[in-house]
Amino acid sequence: MKLIIQIPCFNEAANLPETLVALPRQIDGIDSIEILVIDDGSRDDTSAVARRFGVHHIVRHRTNRGLAAAFQSGINKALAEGADIIVNTDADNQYEGQDIGKLVTPILAGEADIVVGDRGVKDNAHFGKFKRLLQRFGSATVKRLSNTQITDAVSGFRAISRSAAQRINITSSFSYTTEMLIQAGRKRMAIVSVPIRTNGAVRPSRLFKSVPQFIANTGATMIRSYAMYNPLKVFVLAGSIAAVIGAAPIIRFLYFYTIGEGGGHIQSLVIGGSLIVLGVVAMMFGAVADLVGRNRQLLEQTLERLHKLEDKLKSTAENPEVPTQPDSEAPLRRSA
Repeated sequence: MKLIIQIPCFNEAANLPETLVALPRQIDGIDSIEILVIDDGSRDDTSAVARRFGVHHIVRHRTNRGLAAAFQSGINKALAEGADIIVNTDADNQYEGQDIGKLVTPILAGEADIVVGDRGVKDNAHFGKFKRLLQRFGSATVKRLSNTQITDAVSGFRAISRSAAQRINITSSFSYTTEMLIQAGRKRMAIVSVPIRTNGAVRPSRLFKSVPQFIANTGATMIRSYAMYNPLKVFVLAGSIAAVIGAAPIIRFLYFYTIGEGGGHIQSLVIGGSLIVLGVVAMMFGAVADLVGRNRQLLEQTLERLHKLEDKLKSTAENPEVPTQPDSEAPLRRSA
């Protein structure tokens, strides 16, 4: 059972050593632990620091591509290196490294595909009052959109089983946290939360420059992710709202028409008719988007099967005398 701990980094040469030192070197149920650093176009010597501290794998982007891209690059590399479980943590040592054992336990027990570290936002001494309120509101929104019971949706401290990682495809350019949960909830993965400890912030977040920017980017990511996996519902709702609003001026026109004063209210008929047509068109777009979404699901299933086939071929190449094991829905171990 191999665990790979991935750490997305951008100009983290000063903070990375403390984070690496705090990581566990042994966990019950885990045979080997390896560390992966994703250097997202850092302008300092982040990669050199990682090498000096004996990091097993380093992925480097030529330019800064953002946290979501760095996360996905890490997942791809971890899968290629044969990870059975992948843990993602931050480079600024925000999360207590020893709590990684808590994250992987539900996956080892076969109880979860994804485990999210709950920072206890409501009572966390490292968060200000406004940040607590914002985090709780955002988590409640994601909880509803993803149909999951996660209480800390934007926590980056999470563990992912190999089978779940093969099914997750991050498309956001901002952050992976909310999109991953909405996507996993839509795919009916087992997601649980475990309480974890946090350390005080050592620097301002590099993910966003201001709270309004964070709200705007996170909101856009949630809307886009939800619409991607529920297009029919989104477009039908939008179309229905437009049609209902359009019906109001038409009813107004009909009222005046019945009392013989319709000639001066033609504009109500035009506006109402336009809104109803717009609503119908939106619903038709929803039907088309739903068909496209079904096709995307087929492509994702094909990609998942390709990942499993690659695992089988690699296992057979490494152990040619051992017969191939049958498929399972959520394998925790690769074929030995």
